[in-house]
Amino acid sequence: MDGALERIKVVRGDITKEVVDAIVNAANESLLGGGGVDGAIHRAAGPELLAECRSLKGCRTGDAKTTKGYRLPARWVVHTVGPVWNGGEWGEPELLASAYRRSLEETLKVGARTVAFPAISTGVYGYPKDAAARIALRTIAEFLTGCDAIREVRLVCFGEDSAEAHRAALEALRGERRS
Repeated sequence: MDGALERIKVVRGDITKEVVDAIVNAANESLLGGGGVDGAIHRAAGPELLAECRSLKGCRTGDAKTTKGYRLPARWVVHTVGPVWNGGEWGEPELLASAYRRSLEETLKVGARTVAFPAISTGVYGYPKDAAARIALRTIAEFLTGCDAIREVRLVCFGEDSAEAHRAALEALRGERRS
């Protein structure tokens, strides 16, 4: 997992400005845009994104679908639907891990070598940031361990609290590897 961890970066910023092959959109099941990062991606990509999303006929929680990036710097947008937090007893951890894993699988299908993720489900869906960050980092690291095709995964955090949670989760994984 060591090599995998070296390919993961945590940054603060605006995911719509990331110069990568693919960005991941924390979407809702309709894929028709919304608030937060979903709305920002739709606004930055332009109306063509919404038109293509309509043709996809939605996406189930824990799954992912891909569109072109249109006016974004990224060539592709991988739309994934994370779970709404309901206390953790309704399969939320498994669904969140699935959203990250399916997004990485979609990234591979389009040949993307660099990808940027937002902190899926931690906004209006209310997933606790620390728990979500641990799931994100572990799922990404496990996926990258068996995959050399993806050169870099960036976790692009809007706020410092999210960035800190993701940095701490990454350091914890590095600590596990050393012990």
